Amino acid sequence: MFKKKKKEPKIREPRFKAIRDAYALTKSVKPWIGSLLALIFIAVLAAGIGIGFAVGHPFYFGFIALPLALLAALFIFSRIALNASFASVEGQLGAAASVLMAIRKGWTTTPAVAVNKSQDMVHRSVGRAGIVLTAEGSIATRQLVQSARKDAERFAPGVPIYEVWVGDGEGQVPLRKLQRHLGKMKKKLSAHQMREVRARLKAVGGMSLPIPKGPMPKNLRVPKR
Repeated sequence: MFKKKKKEPKIREPRFKAIRDAYALTKSVKPWIGSLLALIFIAVLAAGIGIGFAVGHPFYFGFIALPLALLAALFIFSRIALNASFASVEGQLGAAASVLMAIRKGWTTTPAVAVNKSQDMVHRSVGRAGIVLTAEGSIATRQLVQSARKDAERFAPGVPIYEVWVGDGEGQVPLRKLQRHLGKMKKKLSAHQMREVRARLKAVGGMSLPIPKGPMPKNLRVPKR
C-alpha cells in the first residue's frame, strides 16, 4: 500500500498582509514613515555595534542588536500606524462605527441603529459590560440615543445601558480613545447573558450605511522578545 502524502500546511499571511496594508495606509497619511523606520533601525543597530567595539565583541553585540533594532522599528511603526489609521477615518460618516467594529474580542457592534436626516447616528455595542450606545454627530443625537435606548430596553430589559458621545468636547470621548473607553468598563454580564442579549437585539438590527475602513489595532502587534 502506498502511503498517503501528508498535506503540506498552507502558508498563512494574515499578519504580513495586515502589516503591509497598515504601512500603505500610514504612508498615505505620513509619507516620511519609511525614512523614520530606517533611521531608527540603523541607529539601534549602530549603537549595538558601537558598544560591541567598546567591549571588544562587535559581532556578538551586532547579532544581539539586530532583533532589537527590528523590534524598535516595529514598535514605533505600530504607534504611528494606529494614529494614522484613526486620522484616516476621523470626520467621515460612520467613523465611530468603524472604530467600534475593529474591536475583535468582547464586543459586537451594530452600526447605525438610529439615523436622522443630518446623518447623525447612533451605534449599538454589546459586551460583558452591557449595552453601549455611541452617538456621533450634532446635539440632535440626544433624541436618537433616547430612541435607541427605548428599543434596547424593550428587547433586553434590565441590562445596563451606557451612552457615549464621540467628540473632543466636554463630556465626550475622542475617537482615538473610544476603544480604550469601552475596554475600561466593568463587566456586569456573564458570557451566557451577553450572548442572550445579542440574540435578542438582532431583531432591532441597524441600517445599511457605508462604513469607512477603520483602524487595525488588533492586527498590528509588536512581536514579543
